[in-house]
Amino acid sequence: MRNRAWLGMMALLMVAVAAWAGCGQRDEAGEGPGAQQERLSGSITAVGSTAMQPLIEEAANRFMEKHPDVQITVQGGGSGTGLSQVSQGACDIGNSDILAEEKKGIDAAQLVDHKVIIQAFAVVANPGVGVESLTKQQIKDIFTGKITNWKEVGGSDQRIFLVNRAKGSGTRATFKKAVMDGAEESKGDVEQDSSGTVRKIVSETAGAVSYLGIAYLDDTVRVIKIDGAAPTEENISSGKYPFWSYGHMYTKGEPRPVVKAFIDFVLSDEIQETIVKEMNYFPVAGTQVEQQP
Repeated sequence: MRNRAWLGMMALLMVAVAAWAGCGQRDEAGEGPGAQQERLSGSITAVGSTAMQPLIEEAANRFMEKHPDVQITVQGGGSGTGLSQVSQGACDIGNSDILAEEKKGIDAAQLVDHKVIIQAFAVVANPGVGVESLTKQQIKDIFTGKITNWKEVGGSDQRIFLVNRAKGSGTRATFKKAVMDGAEESKGDVEQDSSGTVRKIVSETAGAVSYLGIAYLDDTVRVIKIDGAAPTEENISSGKYPFWSYGHMYTKGEPRPVVKAFIDFVLSDEIQETIVKEMNYFPVAGTQVEQQP
C-alpha cells in the first residue's frame, strides 16, 4: 500500500512539474520577439512626403494584415508638413525627402532619423514636347523662365507650361538643390504638391513640364534625361544622375514600440527586396553613394 501511495504521489508531483514547466515555457515565449509582435496594438499616424506615400501606404497595409490590432493612417502634405507635425508631436512619423536640418524652424536635434529608401526623381514633360534629354543648364533656364518655348531646346514649337511644386514640398527642395543649384524657380503657370495631380496636369496639358518621384511615372508622361542620364540605380551610384534623395521616416525621440516595429518592417527584406523595387524605389542598403550636401 505504501508503495502504491508513494507512486501516486510521485505521479502527481510529475504532473505538477510538467504543468509548471509548460506555464514557464508559455511565459518565455510570450516575452520573445514573435509573441511580442503578435500582441502589437495601437495607432500610428505618418504624415509628409507624397513621393514616399505610395510605398508607406503599401507597407502599412501589409503591416496591418499581420497585426490587426494596429491602425496606421498615412497622409501626404509634403516633407515640410511631415517635419513640422512630427516636431510638434502631432503625428508619430514625419516622412521626408529632405534632412530635418534643411527645414527652417525645425529643431533637428529632437528628431531621430530613420533612412528607409533611396528615391530617384525625374523631370517629366507632356509627350508632345519633342524632347528626350536636357542639360542641367537648359532645365535651369526653363524653370527660371529664361527659356519659354520648347523649340529653343530642339523640341516642338510650343509654349512651355511650367508646373511648380508647392514650397513645402521635399521634392521641390531636392530639385532646387540637386538640379537648380540653388536657383529660384519662376512663378510658373500652376503650383501643385500632389504628385498624382502633377502627373495628370503634365499628361493632359500641351507643353507642360514638372518633376516627380519615379514611383509615380507611367506612359502618360515623358521622362526627360538629365545630361543624357536616366533615373536609374546604376546612374545614381556612378554619380551620373543628380536628382535623388534618401527617404526619411523621422520620429520625435525614440519611437514607441509599435512605431519602431513598423519602421523596422519597412526596413525588412520583405519590403526592401519586394515592393521597394517593384514600386521603383531603391533599397536603402543597395546603393553605395553619398548624397551631396
